[in-house]
Amino acid sequence: MKFLREVGGGVCAPYGFKAGGIHCGIRKNKEKKDFALILSEVPAAAAGVYTQNLVKGAPVVVTKKNLANGVAQAVICNSGNANTCNANGIEIAEEMCSLVNKVSGIDPSDVIVASTGVIGQPLDIQPMADGIESLYSALGDNSDAAAEAIMTTDTKLKSAAVEFDIDGKACRIGGIAKGVGMVCPNMATNLIFLTSDVSISSEMLQAALSDDVKTSFNMVSVDGDQSTNDTCCILANGLAGNEKITQTGEAFTAFKKALHFVTVKLSKMIAKDGEGATKLIECNVSGGKTSKMAKNVARSVIKSSLVKAAMFGCDANWGRVLCAIGYAGEAVDVNKIDVTFRSSKGKVAVCENGYGVEFSEELAKKVLSQDEIQININLNLGGCKATAWGCDLTYDYVKINGDYRT
Repeated sequence: MKFLREVGGGVCAPYGFKAGGIHCGIRKNKEKKDFALILSEVPAAAAGVYTQNLVKGAPVVVTKKNLANGVAQAVICNSGNANTCNANGIEIAEEMCSLVNKVSGIDPSDVIVASTGVIGQPLDIQPMADGIESLYSALGDNSDAAAEAIMTTDTKLKSAAVEFDIDGKACRIGGIAKGVGMVCPNMATNLIFLTSDVSISSEMLQAALSDDVKTSFNMVSVDGDQSTNDTCCILANGLAGNEKITQTGEAFTAFKKALHFVTVKLSKMIAKDGEGATKLIECNVSGGKTSKMAKNVARSVIKSSLVKAAMFGCDANWGRVLCAIGYAGEAVDVNKIDVTFRSSKGKVAVCENGYGVEFSEELAKKVLSQDEIQININLNLGGCKATAWGCDLTYDYVKINGDYRT
């Protein structure tokens, strides 16, 4: 597999996809794009996973209805307003789908719709209605523009793409994502739009996506809060020309491997750009008795506010790691746990068999001063492993969220 360059990649890397993003007036800052569109030349197999929060944004409800038949051809998204907890939210989301029909002729029921931003504020359709022609005209090899238009408090674009072979045919998967706050998902994380030119049935596409998020987006936590609008969707239009994937086998395995390559890239980008974050934290757990044990331990550590604060302060406070392991809800043997911190500056073992070991505080400070840090845990109970991603907890996180609405 070959990782594509970000420029000219993303959701436009697969054959037959165009994208664009503009400022239409939802956001007050005219310098920030707030309206995005992704289009496939032909109808595509489609699949999605969504927030499990009982409070759901209207776009989630409409998208789930539209994808019931496993087919979609476009994605429309606005930022600056989540269209959640609004009396006319469903109507607005459906009108957004109709705007796509107006300019492209695509059936409104074949449109994925998403919104992100402040919860509980009315969303006016007029800026989007006024801007849809300009957005449609902006379509092209413009994945970055679409990625920018779906950002809220994100500071960096999140885009990835990969090329691989199936049946001797060059195939691609690309994606863009947004999300740096309210990230602690269950079956999705924030907004992620994936595209592919692989020919695959909607049933197998859904199976691949549902399985993938368990070890990619479901293993990301920024702040422990689950969004109301989490949506992760994928469109596969079949233009690569491979034999259609309708069952498990080598082709399906290759597709899943490529999909995971992209989703892990995006997962790390989401974690590293967490609100106020200065560091990407990767927690690698090995020696689990079961996969469930390894995953739960990794997620518990990565979600710990005290662990995150210690990483911000470059403090090798490994006791906080043990504490988080202890409340993960798994029957670990505390007397068998080993913990090591690692970064580009080296590694330092801080705990063996559940007890502290002597280590150089100077070395530990150097290791933890880098912008990417690994917390490596060996439970020494079996052969299962898992990885989770998060970020440090900084002063800026509180500043950003203290006046986010106003």
